Amino acid sequence: MTDSSQSPSQSPQQFDPDYEHHGGFPEYGAASPGPGFGRFVTAMRRLQDLAVSGDPDDDVWENAAERVEALSAVLAPFHAAEGQGPAGRSPQLPGMGSLLLPPWTMSRFDSDGVEMGGQFCRFHVGGNGAVHGGVIPLLFDHVFGMVVHAAGRPISRTGFLHVDYRKITPIDTPLQVRGHVTATEGRKAFVRGELLDGDTVLSEANALMIRLLPGQ
Repeated sequence: MTDSSQSPSQSPQQFDPDYEHHGGFPEYGAASPGPGFGRFVTAMRRLQDLAVSGDPDDDVWENAAERVEALSAVLAPFHAAEGQGPAGRSPQLPGMGSLLLPPWTMSRFDSDGVEMGGQFCRFHVGGNGAVHGGVIPLLFDHVFGMVVHAAGRPISRTGFLHVDYRKITPIDTPLQVRGHVTATEGRKAFVRGELLDGDTVLSEANALMIRLLPGQ
């Protein structure tokens, strides 16, 4: 294995001459949607929380279903291919504007590592007020993708992702997550991260990120 440090002059093209083809991925440029999209995502996150926490009478569910169906009809004509819509491409918004990702925001992004801050909510509960165990690997996988990008390495797939759960992860509590490259070996980047509540480590993760070959 080699040391993971890189000089600022290094670029993904030095690792992968075919980088501009993105290993078959669509090219994800940053999006700059108007304020309406941010408002929409915030409202949808609130709706997700209410969908898993509400217990109204059935007529209320029927009324809500009709409204959601009407909203779906409004958006249906504007379906876009992957990499074209603003969801997942809006770094100025929590969770990059993606409803799949927890609504966390970047606080550090450089070749030495990535840090994000945020909190989980009712939508993320697995049971007994604790964040679902499956949500935490999702957060780490997102962070590690950003780590690889910040380190100037080409687009990579996750080879493996191992999580050690140290403490129960609470909802509605400001937390931090951080990650960095520990070593590289050809197409492989080994990364490590921590989820923190102040100085308390809630979980740790390590992963292998593998640079894509052309056509993969």
